[in-house]
Amino acid sequence: MRGAVLPLYVYEPEIVHASDYATQHLGFTNECLIELDATLSARGCPLLLQHDEITVVLDRLLAAYGTFELLSHEETGNAISYSRDLRVGAWCQRHQIRWHETPTNGVVRRLASRDDWAKIWMTRMRQPRSVAPDRLLPPSSALPSCGLLTALQLGLTLPDKPHRQRGGRSEAVQQLQHFFGAPLQRYRFAMSSPLSAEEACSRLSPYLAFGVLSVREVMHKIWKTRTQIHAMPEPVRPINLLGGLKSFESRLHWHCHFIQKFESEPALETRNMHRGFDGVRAEEINADYFARWRDGETGFPLVDACMKMLQQTGWINFRMRALLISFSSYQCWNHWREPALHLAREFLDYEPGIHYPQVQMQSGVTGINTLRIYNPVKQAQDQDPDGIFVKRWLPQLAALPTAHIFEPWLMPPTLQEHFGVRIGVHIGVHIGENIGVNYPMPMLDHLAAARHARETLWALRGEQGIRKEAQQVFNKHGSRRRQTKKTLPDKNAAQVPPQLSLLLD
Repeated sequence: MRGAVLPLYVYEPEIVHASDYATQHLGFTNECLIELDATLSARGCPLLLQHDEITVVLDRLLAAYGTFELLSHEETGNAISYSRDLRVGAWCQRHQIRWHETPTNGVVRRLASRDDWAKIWMTRMRQPRSVAPDRLLPPSSALPSCGLLTALQLGLTLPDKPHRQRGGRSEAVQQLQHFFGAPLQRYRFAMSSPLSAEEACSRLSPYLAFGVLSVREVMHKIWKTRTQIHAMPEPVRPINLLGGLKSFESRLHWHCHFIQKFESEPALETRNMHRGFDGVRAEEINADYFARWRDGETGFPLVDACMKMLQQTGWINFRMRALLISFSSYQCWNHWREPALHLAREFLDYEPGIHYPQVQMQSGVTGINTLRIYNPVKQAQDQDPDGIFVKRWLPQLAALPTAHIFEPWLMPPTLQEHFGVRIGVHIGVHIGENIGVNYPMPMLDHLAAARHARETLWALRGEQGIRKEAQQVFNKHGSRRRQTKKTLPDKNAAQVPPQLSLLLD
């Protein structure tokens, strides 16, 4: 026991009103805080909630309690939280306050060489989990708490997502236990299709992003489960469970691998990882293309269905996230920055350290990853062959036969009229007689747009100066798990596994 403890959570105005924050993030946070407060109160020390700039709150604590020690986890957040941490460090130095930051999730501050990272990660993961104390000693006097703050109180005007996951430790543990049953056995084979991914994926990503679960905790669960399976006679072992464990474990490695990139280079939030791609896309985006992509009105059913699902749930599986970014970056040829901010608000599991390196990788501006330009029609045919997912999220297309569901613009007018679908006007805009629910024509020629993107980027990557800087990027950020020598494996790009999760599928 170190003495009296004051658990503290601060609603920081600059965080809440940042361009990557949304009402769903507040709602999930509040649900976590409710349960955290109940757990702390049962140990004798309720959670103090404050609303202000962080150093103002620290001044308040210093005036009320005198000198103290500040304890927190290390955080790899956005530029705002990075600046905030610098202010906290300066405040602590000015007031001679000791600030203890505990490493978390295998991300290493001031990493000297990427060659050392995998070993450090494993050492941290193998450490035993800390045991929570049975009792906490509260301070002798209490500051008034601001209580849970609502979106209205904080000035957030957009609504919460109606079908997002709920926050809280009990929800996280329940989901963890559920995933290690039947879903884990299907994980490898069912994660790619939006039809099956919703049930087959772990759905642990928001709990990891918000710190409700730790990667170390989940890794211990994996190792314990694997030991139990190996102890079973082979004829009675659950089918595909070991393969699912291996696949899921690799994604926990990649989870931290991408955050480490961001920790080592925080500027990736706003600029290209490879500076040779600066200017390849205009900073000023095509506003019409962006708006139709954002609103799910591109005229490509799978792209639009994914956006509609995000609007309601705050989640979509990895391959569909990659499809959304690919379509925005390659077919729309828009710079990744504004779309990345939109998706940050849309993803409940938004983790800056994974989000920005992944968005850049899927946009083709890292210089070390193979270009993956998704064909929105072929992806629909491969991942949703009967159109079940599309029809769920685009009910205006529910009556269409499978033969026309992914390219409805090819339907003759007589068939459009027969099925009550009018192709060629924007959703919600009726011209002349209303003969049914409208769905837009494709906003662009996706094959021609993809060809332009591919030719432009491959030509750029072939330049000697670009290749030289790509080697430097690889030395700093490239994975060492499969590529031990610090050189690019071929003349074009360092290969990475095709199934990387934007956070954790």
